[in-house]
Amino acid sequence: MSPTAPGFTQRGITRRAALGSVAASVVAVATPGSGAEAASSTAGPASSRRPLVIGHRGAAGYRPEHTLASYELAARMGADFIEPDLVCTKDGVLVARHENEIGGTTDVADHPEFAGRRATKTVDGVAVTGWFTEDFTLAELKTLRAKERLPLVRQENTLYDGLFQVPTFAEVLALRTRLSRELRRTIGVYPETKHPTYFQSVGLPLEARLVRALNHAGLNTRSAPAFVQSFELTNLVELRAALGLRTRAVFLTSASGAPYDLKSSGDPRTYAELTTSAGLKSLQHLRIDGVGPDKSQVIGRAADGTLGSPTSLVADAHAAGLVVHPYTFRAENQFVPVDLRVGADPTAFGRALDEQLAFLRTGIDGLFTDQSDISVLARDLLRDGGQRRAA
Repeated sequence: MSPTAPGFTQRGITRRAALGSVAASVVAVATPGSGAEAASSTAGPASSRRPLVIGHRGAAGYRPEHTLASYELAARMGADFIEPDLVCTKDGVLVARHENEIGGTTDVADHPEFAGRRATKTVDGVAVTGWFTEDFTLAELKTLRAKERLPLVRQENTLYDGLFQVPTFAEVLALRTRLSRELRRTIGVYPETKHPTYFQSVGLPLEARLVRALNHAGLNTRSAPAFVQSFELTNLVELRAALGLRTRAVFLTSASGAPYDLKSSGDPRTYAELTTSAGLKSLQHLRIDGVGPDKSQVIGRAADGTLGSPTSLVADAHAAGLVVHPYTFRAENQFVPVDLRVGADPTAFGRALDEQLAFLRTGIDGLFTDQSDISVLARDLLRDGGQRRAA
């Protein structure tokens, strides 16, 4: 079986099988006309269109993140969008990595020829030691191979260590085109600019490169299956303008802290302030289309770690004309609320369906997920009133 085929890992076979035969029917290839186009939120937050399933770093629960194999598996499991994080190489090429520091996601430490590239840098005000994409040409990066970032959590994913290269954004876009054709439904792309203020400071700005790539791929239209996203507000507004207000833009927010671009410029606004009712309206005035909050900003945890009650964020965002795509939904026990865990193994799957159904019932317009098959099933169950169907 191909290493990019769904169900190849032991985890994929045993844990997804535990979801029941209904899961298998949902994972099957969608019918023509479904997917990102049918599921898109172009009609606004009041739309009755189904919530988006966004493959977070691909299918990171089943393959090493930000590899073509991970993105492909997410799409084949039914994800509407694949989500690459973008950083830059020394020679100005956008590549997909969660961080510009690649010691934890590639085998660079095993390459003696690159030992001298190890450095300590200050990224967004934090000292980071390792190897950085901006110190490597694309040709040099292509000699490395990806590895699982969370080997103690996702041990089965380590089976694929050493198999896959670091992909360029151009390669991700080409994969999106191929999969849309093969699956007979439109697969969307949802790139995030990582550390844009930092990359600006080292002479490798991300914005123009991203704009050129989307234009070249024909994805810079209001109806195209594309979003751009960032944790920095200045970067997002600049992208929005450079894209001619066509490609939709989503502002990512955290449960604490502040956007680095605002913090470094002396702007006192925090993520908490920007996700108040007034703050969300200010985002809409900046022509931002949505917010991607930490999921705890939608439903927090009670003091004992159990799932709490919904906040007003979804209603406030919708009142401001914004879509809401919270992150990140992961199935392992250690990532779900205490009352939804199954057994004592922190790496075993908990009641992820129940958690995601609770969030979907708040009216969110999509969700970022490491296990797209589970989220597709949760969305299907929501459509059926939250009831598990008989096989």
